[in-house]
Amino acid sequence: MNTLNLCELLQSHPYPGRGILLGKSADGRHSVIAYFIMGRSENSRNRIFEVTEDGIRTKAFDESKMTDPSLIIYHPVRVVGDDTVVTNGDQTDTVRGGLLEGKVFAQSLRTREFEPDGPNYTPRISGLLHKDGSYALSILKSANGDPSSCRRYFFGYEHPLAGQGHFIHTYQENRDPLPSFEGEPRQVAITAPDAQTLARELWESLNEDNKVSLFVRYTDLESGKSDTVILNKHQ
Repeated sequence: MNTLNLCELLQSHPYPGRGILLGKSADGRHSVIAYFIMGRSENSRNRIFEVTEDGIRTKAFDESKMTDPSLIIYHPVRVVGDDTVVTNGDQTDTVRGGLLEGKVFAQSLRTREFEPDGPNYTPRISGLLHKDGSYALSILKSANGDPSSCRRYFFGYEHPLAGQGHFIHTYQENRDPLPSFEGEPRQVAITAPDAQTLARELWESLNEDNKVSLFVRYTDLESGKSDTVILNKHQ
């Protein structure tokens, strides 16, 4: 598999929807998480990321303009013990609950399906990052737009390589209806030395009209100390 430049990938894709990046920094000392959201409707764009006790949540920027919170208000990132869960929906809480019950990543996600937002049937993408830097990614999606069948894919990455990550997003192309992501998560290079640099690079690469919010975290694999950056279009 070729290692891609994530910024170039984003610049060529005006609407990847929501995206998750997990990996390891170039110096091999930090685990890396990035999660972004984009929006085409006023309701979807009317959001910010807000820090919580164990991660972040999405929140309406202007409460008076929120029309339907059902699929856009959730906790994208939650820390559970030594693990970090990152997803594009309320399945974050499903995975968190499963971990607390002793279940593994895939067990919890087998109780969920893609989002019920036909005709797009947005995939549920999820990631789990462990203390040692290893990680897993998943996508739950319809059968090429047919909601009668759910297709479940899980990808595990043990002993990740320095300077390398894997990126998964919700939509393959900017069409109507929006087709789901296809294939394995994209193998991408992580060259940014810190969270601030990666956040700036990713934010500048996202389509200006559609980008909404971005979360980036670098965590020292020895000390466990983290550096987190949140960027919101509505500040």
